[in-house]
Amino acid sequence: MTTATSGPPKDEPGAPAFRLPFWVGGDTNAFFGLGFNVMVNVLTLAGLCLGVLNIPGSDVYGVILPALGIQLLIGNVYYTYLARRLAVKEGRTDVCAMPYGPSVPHMFIVVFVIMLPTYLATKDPIKAWAAGLAWSFIIGLIVLLGAFVGPYIRKYTPQAAMLGTLAGISIAFISMRPAGQMWEAAWIALPVMVILLIGFFTDLKLPFGLPVGLVALLVGTAIGWAGGYMEPADVTSAAKDIGIGLPTLQIDMLVDGLKEVSPLLATAIPLGIYNFTEGMTNVESAAVAGDEYNLRAILLADGTGAVVGAALGSPFPPAVYIGHPGWKAAGGRTAYSMATGVVIALFCFLGFFSLLNALLPTPAIVPILLYIGLLIGAQAFQEVPRAHAAAVVLALLPNIASWATGQMDNVLSAAGTSAAEVGDEALAGAGVVYHGLKAFGGGAILAGMILGAIAAFIIDRRFLWAAGYAGAGAVLSFIGLVHGEEVRWNAAGQVSLGYLFAGLVLLGFGLREYFTTRNAEAPDPVEPGEAAPAVTEEPAPDTEVTVAK
Repeated sequence: MTTATSGPPKDEPGAPAFRLPFWVGGDTNAFFGLGFNVMVNVLTLAGLCLGVLNIPGSDVYGVILPALGIQLLIGNVYYTYLARRLAVKEGRTDVCAMPYGPSVPHMFIVVFVIMLPTYLATKDPIKAWAAGLAWSFIIGLIVLLGAFVGPYIRKYTPQAAMLGTLAGISIAFISMRPAGQMWEAAWIALPVMVILLIGFFTDLKLPFGLPVGLVALLVGTAIGWAGGYMEPADVTSAAKDIGIGLPTLQIDMLVDGLKEVSPLLATAIPLGIYNFTEGMTNVESAAVAGDEYNLRAILLADGTGAVVGAALGSPFPPAVYIGHPGWKAAGGRTAYSMATGVVIALFCFLGFFSLLNALLPTPAIVPILLYIGLLIGAQAFQEVPRAHAAAVVLALLPNIASWATGQMDNVLSAAGTSAAEVGDEALAGAGVVYHGLKAFGGGAILAGMILGAIAAFIIDRRFLWAAGYAGAGAVLSFIGLVHGEEVRWNAAGQVSLGYLFAGLVLLGFGLREYFTTRNAEAPDPVEPGEAAPAVTEEPAPDTEVTVAK
């Protein structure tokens, strides 16, 4: 954690006025790191629109990406404002802005769960696009609602549960895909990864103070071009897509999508909750790194970005990103986030992303995502009480289960079949515990928080609190927000019953603990006329006590 730098208290006579620099050297490092992170995500979502949904390139580069550019400006500029406000309030120059960009999990979910089925059913990419806009709009409304209930959830949830489920997301959804992409061309990616690890995890500086992220990208790009990984013809073709595209309102398309809103709610409700829960855990992660942001302000930007983006034509909800501690450790302060938003927005408005895709090798870009995954996974174990390590592991496991079953579903779909068609017996015969993992990973981020909280409270012998979270798990699994494949009544009844029975067991232990403690504290009765025994007070030995936040 970076040590705060501040001047004398403002109320001291003669104290110099607090000066907060707008840009520092570390902002350059963080800008290139976050910028490449967001850039590869924008390249990915553009590729999904073109290659999976067959949305015309003119619409992708002329409507969707300019709308995304407005979303990025809303979030990144606002987060820079919040960072500078916090820095001035606390008299510190080491405050780091929250990172922001298109949500990676939602990117794949809206394409493969919402838009692709619509496209396959109608053979109309515009109808699929409209369904995506409606879905993103609903997500934004749910996140706006979460801005008002999220702070209460954060207040009563152990830190191990929040950081643990965040570690699960970072390991499964942020790290694994980039790792696979890296090892498809390890001769390009491994040198890039080594440069990033040296630059961000050691105190060594590159010659002439060059930014680590930029040097890593240039080295990887040079290796890729020299080794024949890239095609010069692709650059010429991509240059034709350059052109100014300004965002325009797409209200008619949004309204068309909302006419078929009912099927969208089954995924929009849990994923909207996922969005504000992830935002909540990211704010907790930033607090651990020393920057205590107002959760409501953070989530309001997320929800507003999704609503505005949907109205302008972007079906991709934005989110506060995992990675604040990483960018802070890299030297990022208040301006790197705004610079990222402005530059990526300009690229969206000018149609540069087709050209960037042709110029930059993917294996040279994605190692930055692996770095973020490593950092957030490590933070979960470093910052929580040591006794809560098991709770962290339990909290991260549902996200790994969700990622694994998603990979299974994608493979089966590519083979033209599904788990239902293959059959339980064949899956079990191959050693695949498909349905158990599917249930375990349903609503993974919420499930991880509940399980992690139960474990942390048990470790602290706060059984009544653990019972309360088990009760929450019973309710949420019954309606399918956790451990269910869809939101409906009795979505995961057997799981709900399991949480209920677990809650009763915990309630029994809680009552036993309560009465045992009460009896131990009660003094022995004194017979009439008998003097009370003298009490000799001895200093209590030093004891380490673990308290859940």
